[in-house]
Amino acid sequence: MHRRTTGAALALVLAGSLLAAGPAAAQAAKKLVRIHTAGPADLGVDNTMLAHQFMTYVNANSDTVEVKLFPNSQLGQSREVIEAMRLGGGASATAGGPAEYASFVKRVGVLGLPFVWKSYAHAEAVLDGPVGKELNADMEKAGFKVLAWAVSWGYRNVVTSKKEVKAPADLKGLKIRTIPTKVFVSAINAMGANATPMNFGEIYTSLQSGVLDGYEHTASTTISFKFNEVACCIAMTRHLMDPTVLVFSLAEWNKFTPAEQAVMMKGAKQAEQIVRKMAPEKEAEALAQVKKLGMKVNEIDVAPLQKAALTAQDELAKEFGAEALLAQIRKQ
Repeated sequence: MHRRTTGAALALVLAGSLLAAGPAAAQAAKKLVRIHTAGPADLGVDNTMLAHQFMTYVNANSDTVEVKLFPNSQLGQSREVIEAMRLGGGASATAGGPAEYASFVKRVGVLGLPFVWKSYAHAEAVLDGPVGKELNADMEKAGFKVLAWAVSWGYRNVVTSKKEVKAPADLKGLKIRTIPTKVFVSAINAMGANATPMNFGEIYTSLQSGVLDGYEHTASTTISFKFNEVACCIAMTRHLMDPTVLVFSLAEWNKFTPAEQAVMMKGAKQAEQIVRKMAPEKEAEALAQVKKLGMKVNEIDVAPLQKAALTAQDELAKEFGAEALLAQIRKQ
């Protein structure tokens, strides 16, 4: 996720959009849609941009619906918010990664498998096709309504503190921090490194002290959290790329009229296309920036890593009950 601010203007735009609807809502007594995102109030962030574009369209095109965005986890932590949505309470919707829903919809975990995506175009084709439709149906059975599938602004790569990785063999034995989930741990171990699950807030000091040899994340995150101060190099493994999804509480969605739902669906699809189109550009900007900051960015031969990940893909897909979905993704 790209958290780097692009100036006070963005914050003002978002702040204005959050507050401007107050008097209008009072006059028209509009139905309120509250969108949660864990991301900051920064339009340089994929999840925030997805929610903001949706909000902007709906508020401009509906006389009966008002959308408000609550960034920075103002409505609670994502898991708590999603659990409440499932039960018909709390936030109306969220913009975030599908991994956040895997506890409720196991098969959605297939979207986060290591090396499963060949390109942004591949991910978009899968999400727009039969796999996306099946997962939408799974989500609906669990109490969620998917409005839009976008893509993250950048693949996750291996970033190291001292050792420069120029070939897959250079990853062997490196202690690489990752998110403490089975998918992420499997992805790193499959590359020959030693996955080290750790809270995000501990990365900087662990790189300084040598507890970690590196971590895996996007280039934009490296910039945002100034990890370039304690890391030297990025190996372009491109091992993971989580899509970005806008999801409604199904119970909340059903409270709206067909006409209101149509406006919101149109707004979601427009937001989806905007965020998708921006992804390659945003990733390229972040990679150019880390180079300017003095980091080395190495393209490596990922073919051996992709091959090694096939076993992990198969095992995890079986655990998720998503073998057929994985087969479709591989064929797409």
